[in-house]
Amino acid sequence: MNSRLLGKRVVITAAGQGIGRTTAEAFVHEGADLIATDINQELLDGLSGCKTRQLDVTDWTAVQAFALETGSIDVLFNCAGYVHSGSILECSESDWEFAFEINSRSMFRLMKAFLPGMLEKGSGSIINMSSVVSSVKGAPNRFAYGASKAAVIGITKSVAADFVSRSSRCNAI
Repeated sequence: MNSRLLGKRVVITAAGQGIGRTTAEAFVHEGADLIATDINQELLDGLSGCKTRQLDVTDWTAVQAFALETGSIDVLFNCAGYVHSGSILECSESDWEFAFEINSRSMFRLMKAFLPGMLEKGSGSIINMSSVVSSVKGAPNRFAYGASKAAVIGITKSVAADFVSRSSRCNAI
């Protein structure tokens, strides 16, 4: 085990599979005191060396309760995401809303819930999962996905500009 994150309290969303799970395993390896969350508790089964918690990032009340229960953290990795396939012509209002709900609004909720604790202790790092398919580049059949990930870049830059002088960083990857 390396100890770069030893003693750091970390929350990762969508830690049950994919990038979230791989990141959770890496953070545990680096010594983080990790709370791995996912909407599907079963996906978190078998993730060792950390606490796990079911969390629906689309539920503001659940996010607030989770943040109060968890207390102050050092790192928030917003990894929950959804890839909608289709052009504007195949995108319904509900597809559009769901893409923004998962990919953008969930980050708003979690940052709003955890940033005050970071500011209070004078340090913190927020990492938001975006995509090259965003304001950086368009991709065929990724209309709602690209728009919602462009929003991630915008909210990340805004939070970074507002709080970097108060020792809380916000970056998108």
